[in-house]
Amino acid sequence: MSHTPVTDRRSGSFLGEVKDAVTPRATLLVIGVIALQLLFIASYVGALHDPRPKDVPFGVVAPGAAAEQTVDRLERLSGSPLDPRTVADEASARKQIVNREIDGALIVKPDGGQDTLLVASGGGTVLATTLEGIVGKVEKAERRAVRIVDVAPASPHDFDGLSSFYLVVGWCVGGYLCASILAISTGARPANPRRAAIRLIVMALVAIVGGLGGAVIVGPVLGALPGAVVDLWGLGALITFAVGAATLALQGVFGIVGIGLAILLVVIAGNPSAGGAFPLPLLPPFWKAIGPALPPGAGTWAARSIAYFKGNDVTFSLLVLWAWAVAGTVITMLAAVLPIGQREKELPARAD
Repeated sequence: MSHTPVTDRRSGSFLGEVKDAVTPRATLLVIGVIALQLLFIASYVGALHDPRPKDVPFGVVAPGAAAEQTVDRLERLSGSPLDPRTVADEASARKQIVNREIDGALIVKPDGGQDTLLVASGGGTVLATTLEGIVGKVEKAERRAVRIVDVAPASPHDFDGLSSFYLVVGWCVGGYLCASILAISTGARPANPRRAAIRLIVMALVAIVGGLGGAVIVGPVLGALPGAVVDLWGLGALITFAVGAATLALQGVFGIVGIGLAILLVVIAGNPSAGGAFPLPLLPPFWKAIGPALPPGAGTWAARSIAYFKGNDVTFSLLVLWAWAVAGTVITMLAAVLPIGQREKELPARAD
């Protein structure tokens, strides 16, 4: 007597459920997640596993021929860690450090046995410590002592000068998470102009609230950063909106995949290249090049300038953030108006 085993029917049912669940689209999305995972590892480890100073802008103050001799000696250091240049006097060196034109300076006193090294730990404690190590070895080889002066010291409550970076990371996270929620809250339906405008307005309101909250937390609440709350508030609102608008734009053009692209740009490429854990002169060439053009890098530079450098040298960073904000807004609206294949990119609703 023949019969069909129950296990066969169950197996067929299970395989059918697997086939229904693992659609070609789901397979592609899973592959994309694996790719993001591996890129995350490659980017963070690649940027941060072996920090080495390269062409750090550095001033030298010395009388007469001693200046050129010192510059030449520093230029010939193995690996070219410093990019030395002569500076007229100590006052000029201090001004250039505060203006973020150079990261440190050596004040040479040929008639004495001790020189002075100017650093700015507010721009990154790791960078200041690195400069102390490099110059200390040079001075020791010349049988000279060196005195360290911190021109723009980091707050005692800002360990390793990382608070600016973490503050900016928080604003960026708020931007792309809020935009992602707005984009998928209606089942990832394509945005029409009205819906796109509403999303951007909500994003702007969230940016204002989040910017203020972050500035208050790191300032009056924790005392981590000494910068003006209003200035940090404006920066935080701009960062949050720029990242949020860019995420909405990517989602508008590429559908749900656009959220992954936002994570790729902001988290995977942006965070390790931001100059947070290791300031830009310590990063490998690729990350050093892209960092200032991405929101985390532009935001971290501006936040440190506001906190420790009297708001100097923020023009480029603010222009970068405004470019992301404006481009994200324009593309979001265009994607809602123009038929760019958005509906084909979205997952259609499935009737059970």
